[in-house]
Amino acid sequence: MTARSSAPLGATPDAAGTSFGLWSEHAEAVELCLFHPDGSEYHLDMQRGAGDVWFLMVADAGAGQRYGYRVHGPYEPELGHRFNPAKLLLDPYARLIEGPIRLREEHFGHLDGAGHAGLPRDDRDSAPFTPKCVVAAAFSPIDEAERPGTPFSRSVIYELHVKSLTRLHPDLPPALRGTYAGLAHPAVIAHLHALGVTAIELLPVQQQLSRRFLLEHGLTDYWGYNTIAFLAPDPRFAASDDPRQELRDAIRSLHLAGLEVLLDVVYNHTGEGDEHGPTVAFRGIDNAAYYRLDPSDLRRYRDDAGTGNTLDATHPAVVRLVLDSLRTFAVEYGVDGFRFDLATTLGRTVDGFSADAPLFAAIEADPLLSRLKLIAEPWDLGPDGYRLSEFPPAWSEWNGRYRDTVRRFWAGAEASAADLPERLAGSADLFGLDGGGARVSVNYVTAHDGFTLHDLVSYVEKHNQVNHEDNGDGEDENDSLNFGVEGETDDPGILDLRDRQRRALLATLLLSRGAAMLLAGDELGRTQRGNNNAYSQDNELSWVNWRTRPGQPPLVTFVSKLVALRREHPLLLDGAWTLTADHPLTLIQRAADTEEGPDVALLLCLNPLDEPAQIQLPADPAGAWHVLVDTNLRQAPRMGTPSSGSVGGRSVVLLAMSR
Repeated sequence: MTARSSAPLGATPDAAGTSFGLWSEHAEAVELCLFHPDGSEYHLDMQRGAGDVWFLMVADAGAGQRYGYRVHGPYEPELGHRFNPAKLLLDPYARLIEGPIRLREEHFGHLDGAGHAGLPRDDRDSAPFTPKCVVAAAFSPIDEAERPGTPFSRSVIYELHVKSLTRLHPDLPPALRGTYAGLAHPAVIAHLHALGVTAIELLPVQQQLSRRFLLEHGLTDYWGYNTIAFLAPDPRFAASDDPRQELRDAIRSLHLAGLEVLLDVVYNHTGEGDEHGPTVAFRGIDNAAYYRLDPSDLRRYRDDAGTGNTLDATHPAVVRLVLDSLRTFAVEYGVDGFRFDLATTLGRTVDGFSADAPLFAAIEADPLLSRLKLIAEPWDLGPDGYRLSEFPPAWSEWNGRYRDTVRRFWAGAEASAADLPERLAGSADLFGLDGGGARVSVNYVTAHDGFTLHDLVSYVEKHNQVNHEDNGDGEDENDSLNFGVEGETDDPGILDLRDRQRRALLATLLLSRGAAMLLAGDELGRTQRGNNNAYSQDNELSWVNWRTRPGQPPLVTFVSKLVALRREHPLLLDGAWTLTADHPLTLIQRAADTEEGPDVALLLCLNPLDEPAQIQLPADPAGAWHVLVDTNLRQAPRMGTPSSGSVGGRSVVLLAMSR
């Protein structure tokens, strides 16, 4: 065993053995803990090198070696330090962790769980109950030529949870249901092709840690937003013993099918929670450096993410870790872009939010990451957390204002009609439209967080009791309708209204300028029975039901035709809408002489009322108007159907005048 003055962070095997590197500024000593197959542990002292990186080269350790760390230093919560060598710690750079963490009392660094100054440190050993990191070599880079490279403004993104999409799929072998491999099964790819989507966006697949509160209620952090290891794929989604290879192979298969893969990533906080939480990684490695602490009481954490802690994204070690995580998934797995959870937190500096924050600047300077699709969720729970349209120019953003305006318009809020034309036109008032693929509005009506499309037209109130939070979690204002009955019904009139409302919402989304995001299962009538925050529900409440439900005809063909219109009528995504009438809301756009495509002009009409309405068709010497879309019809109109100037209740009509 030898120490080195420099080596990569994490565990890096080569022909000479494995180099181990761990960063800690305030540690006084670091022990590398290696584990034999029988579970016995032996310790090796590491040496501090340049840049506060602790190193050791172990000649007889190779791929598959199980390991962890014990870090020595002051246990002084009042000064921000929580070192405790009794706690086996996960490597932030681990590429593989052997299994989930099932929290026990031994994982907590203080005896009463409060973590306040003067309370005794808990010296019970956590190693017997902590999964071990596993030494694994980096993959060779993927072939960049295999990336589909869909222009962002043309993207149709399908947001999904790996397990939820495939757990009940009848055409998948049981062993592949709920797994990375299942995502790449021909039956799943066929469905994605039938919809016409260009990309899938996976809810977090990095190793996560479920909170003790959930485990005590027999639940789990199902969505995965409590990440604990940023380079390691979560093995709970693996059909094989090698989740890394399985995920890489699945992404390659999706690429070869022409589909991009985006990851939802969580770098704003970790799964260790607040001062009452466990010590499993960052808290024990260097609490005062990794986390933002409350300056008035260093025992506690800033909580801009609403999860108990906040990572310090201005610290060089955190910036380096995030970039290395992003590069790992982009270079080794082939991920085409990232959606950054609560991204406002990542831009917080001592002077407030900044588009020039260190992490943003580092991503912009990276020659690969800066070319990928970068999507911000532009808010967090801290002060002045809503930062829509304030992210760097290379970033796109989830457009929550689009979601709210569209929902409110179709729920009957007249005030939203004034804002809707800008949202349909790509929100140029917020993002600008430079045509270069940057600053694209990511439009959506439903997402994992909130009602499904079925529930948006079936429930007025949230019904989250099964989350065991007294129905206090989840959004209270949903801008939804139930059409007279809360929840399920067999009333044919109500079912017809709900079906029309679903089609109108989807048409509005897919006929809008910008990237469109669909929630997986909405096209199949998926319901969460009114739960608008099913983050802890690993059961049929979250899993996509692939079987047609009575009264809920699938919308696969309907979505497919709308997506095809986006490809076949470029004026939809390149032109600018002009308002011509307030009721029904009617907008027109005309092609310039130099524009390509079949259309001289398009006319879009939206009627949010129950009753049909007539529109005055603009006269044009170029010809007559014909119908491209009429959501009042279950079957799409034949191409060239002349327009009658009628718009059904709760319907969208798109008319075209061809060249």
